[in-house]
Amino acid sequence: MGNTLNTLSCPAPAKLNLFLHVVGRRADGYHLLQTLFRFIDLSDTLHFTLRQDGRVCRSNDLEGVPQEHDLCVRAARLLQRECGCPLGADIAVEKRIPMGGGLGGGSSDAATTLLALNRLWNLGLSRERLMQMGLSLGADVPVFVFGENAFAEGIGEQLQAYYLPEAWYILLFPPVHVATAEIFARPELTRDTISLTIRALPMAHLHNDLQPVVCNLYPEVARHLVSLGQFAQAWMTGSGACVFAEFASEEQAQSVLKQLPADMRGVVARGLMQHPLRNF
Repeated sequence: MGNTLNTLSCPAPAKLNLFLHVVGRRADGYHLLQTLFRFIDLSDTLHFTLRQDGRVCRSNDLEGVPQEHDLCVRAARLLQRECGCPLGADIAVEKRIPMGGGLGGGSSDAATTLLALNRLWNLGLSRERLMQMGLSLGADVPVFVFGENAFAEGIGEQLQAYYLPEAWYILLFPPVHVATAEIFARPELTRDTISLTIRALPMAHLHNDLQPVVCNLYPEVARHLVSLGQFAQAWMTGSGACVFAEFASEEQAQSVLKQLPADMRGVVARGLMQHPLRNF
């Protein structure tokens, strides 16, 4: 993480949902969830350069993401509006987290933007205020601002820090793009999994309620889960398409990755004990 008075470079890590239960639905259609978020060291890097003219610009192209839809740009403009800030920024995004994989890359980028520009623009907002603002950009944004691995409830915004031991993960990237809204709209989705308390987590039967729906619609996701599942318990993260399995060591994970079919693209990632900007 580098910075001068006028520039900042900051990481935006991916997350895994170690489980994801759909426990109900609100009157407004939003689904009520319980999940366990874990940050991993697969990370985008964002570069911010201060502008005095108040403009917010993305300084590089991202395939399939017009500037006006970019969550970083939207986060920066939200911060400007909320604080009446006259300053602007150029934002360059080095993408390493695949889009549409359930890894939270866009949400993480938005959270890092809020944290970085809060500092670059000298706004002095609390982390709690930034989390509230982040929720208006997306349900996964608050956990990245919160900065701790967390048990989440509600639509994902009610967070309790949760200690997770060291672990390594194989992540596989099936060559499909899963639309989150489509999965949550499917009539066959389970919406009544029994709620857990945080204390019950170590003993509970954990799963991802979205996984059967996605596997039915996207056979490639199912194929990747079966291959990885020959070596360890394999799960889908979020609404997919990325699938993962946990291992005790990097060596073990690398060894398994080499044994998977050659057409399966994947990486080994380390579980983080907290977000790299936790004390930023």
